[in-house]
Parts: sequence; C-alpha cells; structure tokens
Amino acid sequence: MTKLQMKGSWNETKGKLKQKYADLTDDDLMFEEGKEDELLGRLQKKVGQTKEDIRQAIADL
Repeated sequence: MTKLQMKGSWNETKGKLKQKYADLTDDDLMFEEGKEDELLGRLQKKVGQTKEDIRQAIADL
C-alpha cells in the first residue's frame, strides 16, 4: 500500500487511532491532502513504529 487508505471519514479514523494510541493529540492527527508523509512522520515519532506499521494499523481500523 503506497497511500493511506482510510475506511470511512478521517474523523472516524482519527478517533480510532486515539483509542489505540492514547498519546496522540488532534495536532498529531491533523491530515491535509497531499501531506501523508508528514502525518506518518509525526505518528512514527510519537508511537515509535515504522511508517509501514502505521499504514497497516490505519488499514486495519
């Protein structure tokens, strides 16, 4: 998977990620079209997982 593929709306996905990773804030999860790498980088730094692991976690939601 090369791009983030989210099921449902981003707000729903964001809520599920906050449940899974309690440390995340709304600022960490701010998503703008075309800035997927920036979002993944913030999440990677915050949760200590690889970008691929984060992509998979989002896909599994």
